[in-house]
Parts: sequence; C-alpha cells; structure tokens
Amino acid sequence: MKRRKFIKISLASSIISPLIISSCTNRETNNNNALILATATTGGTFYPVGVAISTLINQKLTESDRISINAINSAGSGENIQLLKNKEADLAILQGLFGAMAWQGKGKYESKPEKNLRSITMLWENVEHFVISGKYIKTGNIEDLKSIKGQTFSIGKRNSGTEVSGRTILNELGFDVDNDFRLEFIGYKESSAALQNDRIAGMNTPAGIPVSAVTQAYAAMGNNNLTILDFTKEQLEKVNTNYSVWNLYKIPANTYPGQSQDIMTIAQPNFLAVRPGIEENVVYKVTKTIYENLSFLQNIHKATLAMKLERAIKGLPIPLHPGAVKYYQEVGMNIPKNLISD
Repeated sequence: MKRRKFIKISLASSIISPLIISSCTNRETNNNNALILATATTGGTFYPVGVAISTLINQKLTESDRISINAINSAGSGENIQLLKNKEADLAILQGLFGAMAWQGKGKYESKPEKNLRSITMLWENVEHFVISGKYIKTGNIEDLKSIKGQTFSIGKRNSGTEVSGRTILNELGFDVDNDFRLEFIGYKESSAALQNDRIAGMNTPAGIPVSAVTQAYAAMGNNNLTILDFTKEQLEKVNTNYSVWNLYKIPANTYPGQSQDIMTIAQPNFLAVRPGIEENVVYKVTKTIYENLSFLQNIHKATLAMKLERAIKGLPIPLHPGAVKYYQEVGMNIPKNLISD
C-alpha cells in the first residue's frame, strides 16, 4: 500500500507557506496515529483549510497524544473518496454531493456504493453562484437560465465538483444541460474574464462567500449588468429530489460590489470525512480539538467562520464516525438516527 509522504510547498503561496511547513512531517515515523488528510488543488479552499486543520492538530495533539496530520493536495472530492477507499488517505475534505452519491451508490457511483466512509463535521458551505449577464435577466430567478438556451455557459472544469453539482442541480430542475447550452469547461477566474468580455452568457461558480471570481465580475461589470440567480423553496425541493444535501442560503447585501439586496440561493456542506477504521479515541480527540479551538482555524481562513458547534452535523450525507458521535453527545447534542453508523 502506497502512501503519500510530503506536501508540495509552493514558495509563491506566501500566506499559507508557514502553515504548510509546520504541518509537513515525514509519514515514516513510529507514530501510529500519523494521519493523511486529502484536500484538493492548491488554488481552492479545500487545501488551505486542510492545512489549517493539520496545523492545529499537530500543535495540540502531536506531543501529548502522538496524533499528527499531513495535509496533501489532490484532484478533489472524487479522488479523495478513492484515496480513502484505498487507505492512501485517512481523512478527506469532501463536497456533500459527492459524499451522498458515494454512500447511496448513485450518480458517479451507480450501483457501487462506497460504505467505507464516515463523517466528522461540516466545515463550510459551498454556496451556489449561478451568474448570468444582465441582458438575459427577466425575474432574477434560476428559471432565467432558460433565457440563455443556445448560449455559452461555463459549468466548471471537466469532472470537477463544480461540473457535477451544476449538472445535478440543473437536471433536477428540468434542464437538458448538454443540449440547452454550449458548454465551456473552464475555471472560475477564466469564467469571470469570459463573462466580462461577453464571451459567455453565464457561469457556475460554487464556493464559500465571497467568491473572488464573482467579486471581480461585479467590480468590472456593475450590479445592473449581471445577476446571481435566486432559488425558491419549491425549486430547492426539486433540487433535493435525489440528494438531500442543499439548503436555502442568503447571500447578504453588499457581499459583492454594488449588490444592494440579499440574494437567496442554495448551498451544500463541504465536510470532513474519515475512514471507519481509524480508532474511535483518535477521531474523538481530533473532533474535540477542532471545536475547542475554532478561533485558531477562523484566524487562518475565512471559510471556517461558518463552523459552529450547533451546525457541526447540518446536512451531513453519511453517518458519523463513533469518535465524533462520542464528542457531540458529550457536549449535549442530539444525533439523528441516520447519522449513527451500525
């Protein structure tokens, strides 16, 4: 069994490089609780949040409990599930939709459910940003995507979580994604530039708010020339037909330049997953350390400002690890039956 041993350090990442260095320990140690945490590419949110978690655990638990974590980059949720399955990683950050698909054996995992997964905590929410050019706006609702049928729409890079979640949402709402739009498979920064240049009519850019690509588009185009589309409760119910992972989410006014009104969109959780074979006491201590030191994480990355104990299990798509259950029950939380593993 091969295990990744080191984090690749980018000197250009001056903000997080000290954290990377502090969490970069050799896997080949006599510490049996040296865990590997799979994140995603270094340009997104998964990676720096993973590095922040590993840094916290290494500072608080390595000396006292001989528990350490190495954060590694990866291709994201799809690869992370495979890494957990192959025991090449012990922990991983996953998009809620991927967790639900894997656990239920649907979508990308049709008839092949992945049951060797457990949850620890919700981390932050992936807020859906379906953004279209102002000239196509009729109501400001997601139904306005009908106005850009036949036009070019950026749905995210191929096989990315962005593409998979975007397709799932639009399919549940009755769109024929491949035939209704001329699809572009590009990243957030490129999508923002293409929208500003009128090369695409809209883009799908889910992430924790504020999304820099959306901020850039608002700053360049102005509030009257683009819109983040709203969702209704009825549309949310349709979106959740097969995977009940989304909830209504309010983007407050002034989150983006010139955005004078609240936007009611939807969001799904990104969560910390773990292999079920990791010892209960190890997961208990990791969970406890995270929630007793939230300010540490929140000072490192804004996405973790969404983390609160009362929201720790909100929207989790797979059962909790017994170690996490132990901590949450210890602090008086009621755990739904669907989150208790057999």
